[in-house]
Amino acid sequence: WIHCHTPATDASGPVKATMDVLFDDFKDHRLPAHLRVSLACCLNMCGAVHCSDIAILGYHRKPPLLDHEYLDKMCEIPLAIAACPTAAIKPAKVDDMKTVAVKNERCMF
Repeated sequence: WIHCHTPATDASGPVKATMDVLFDDFKDHRLPAHLRVSLACCLNMCGAVHCSDIAILGYHRKPPLLDHEYLDKMCEIPLAIAACPTAAIKPAKVDDMKTVAVKNERCMF
């Protein structure tokens, strides 16, 4: 089981939107040949989207927004801190809740 710690997007939204547009073309065989559509959730492109006919690539444009109320329930804070390659994420406490703080000037996105 391999889990990516740096996705820029969740695959389900863009994939569903793309397939909603292309579904009739696939169903009615209106395409001239086999068509390969791939999605990469980050710039690492572990899904080899560069080998596809249509590639959708998610990328970070802004530093992440934090929801302190749910952060501790959604991820393991030490793993989130360790996954940051520029050490822009550090542990913090907000209203006695364990959370993180992001140093925006160090964030590479």
